[in-house]
Amino acid sequence: MKLSKELMYDAIVRKDTTFEGVFFTAVKTTGIFCRPSCTARKPKIENVEFYTSTKECIAKGFRPCKVCYPLETLNYTPPEIQKILDEIQSNPQNKIKDLDVEHFGLEPSFLRRWFIKNHGMTFHAFQRMYRINSAFKKIQQGETITNSAFDSGYESLSGFNDSFKNIFGVSPKNGIKQTIIDYKKIETTLGTMVTCVTKNGLCLLEFADNKMLETELELIAKQYNATIIQGQNPLFDEIEKQLNEYFEGQRTQFTIELDIIGTDFQQKVWKTLQTIPYGEMRSCKEQALLLNLSKSMRAVANANRKNRIAIIIPCHRISDVDGKLTSYGGEIWRKEYLLNLEHKKNLYQK
Repeated sequence: MKLSKELMYDAIVRKDTTFEGVFFTAVKTTGIFCRPSCTARKPKIENVEFYTSTKECIAKGFRPCKVCYPLETLNYTPPEIQKILDEIQSNPQNKIKDLDVEHFGLEPSFLRRWFIKNHGMTFHAFQRMYRINSAFKKIQQGETITNSAFDSGYESLSGFNDSFKNIFGVSPKNGIKQTIIDYKKIETTLGTMVTCVTKNGLCLLEFADNKMLETELELIAKQYNATIIQGQNPLFDEIEKQLNEYFEGQRTQFTIELDIIGTDFQQKVWKTLQTIPYGEMRSCKEQALLLNLSKSMRAVANANRKNRIAIIIPCHRISDVDGKLTSYGGEIWRKEYLLNLEHKKNLYQK
């Protein structure tokens, strides 16, 4: 049964949570779309359009509300939890307990369920990951094991040694020979993205709901002979900054240092992706011709699909030979959004 506009408008006036997921409100005067239960000031009925999904809203050019976060269904991190994550990143040695969680305005039980669902581990395990990562980096920078352990919040060397071995498989003494990949989830206009960074640069940037994400994480751990662990890295801030600038239409090129492993052929294909100008598209056939591989379109397409750096290595700018959109690991609606974003910017510049 199709809901009437009047019924849906009445629901948003009442902030009715029973309509969550049933429809979304798009406001023509602001270009913003919201949940039915959004607490922001309500627009006039003549300025409202209703859609059944966030995909439709984005395809029509509306932006997600920063009050109700309608993209939370895409694994968006609630603001209260983001504050806790920021605290852990700033002070990994501090142990956040249930009472502290309540001071952040959250129920501890909700926080536990959220971390199990979104990170596959308990909240306390997540904190331990950050502490051990902090200690690991101190050791690799020449700090003593004892100082690294206590500076990172451990109360005993034995507890630190056990935690270190559980994660890295070796004692802290041999930890200097280990390699780690820092892992962090970041929020974007199109939902949560997963970033992985080595000491040399960005090695993975994927949408959190990508079905191949777990396989890709396992592969990079094997390729780099490294342990992927939650942690802070200076490059994360720059990645977030440049992505925000891109989505705001203020950036057309990225300057993030990349550290990607692939065959010689894959590396060549990924380099050609990076030569496609902002706001333009190329077909796999044109890409193959650039590589003098006109008879290897399928191989080129397969290499494109194995690109693990979304947006920055712009495989969203690839079409089929007829100029139609090809499949996209981040889902086709995101590809449409990215191309529309770049096209509008190019029109404005002209």
